[in-house]
Amino acid sequence: MRLWSLHPRYLDAKGIVALWREALLAKAVLSDQTKGYRKHPQLERFKAASDPVAYIAAYLGEVHSESLRREYRFDASKVGNVSALDALTVTQGQMDYEWRHLLAKLESRDRARFQEYAGLKRPLPHPLFRVVAGDIAAWEVIAA
Repeated sequence: MRLWSLHPRYLDAKGIVALWREALLAKAVLSDQTKGYRKHPQLERFKAASDPVAYIAAYLGEVHSESLRREYRFDASKVGNVSALDALTVTQGQMDYEWRHLLAKLESRDRARFQEYAGLKRPLPHPLFRVVAGDIAAWEVIAA
């Protein structure tokens, strides 16, 4: 499961579809509708939020908005109620790590998108997040 801190605009087709499915799974976990994935590290920042289900709905809402920009047909009824929330924080170190991780995926899966974004140094975060100083998040599982 990868719940990107990056804005979904940067994801390729496979990436945004995977994000949609994984965020829906996260919503099911946070809503106690499934028994699996309860201890997945990507869920930690949502679990720590004042209303985890509202925050994952807001996260999904932006993924859905990006799907509409791309003329995809993600089912909006699966998002749930989206309300205005205070931003969650994400560290610059986490953003940098995720950006390198995504660029590696794009380089092998979508060369045109990779070339479009390879020179970008400070990608935008998902609108639910506000970037603060700091290292890679403690919950991140760092790939070798």
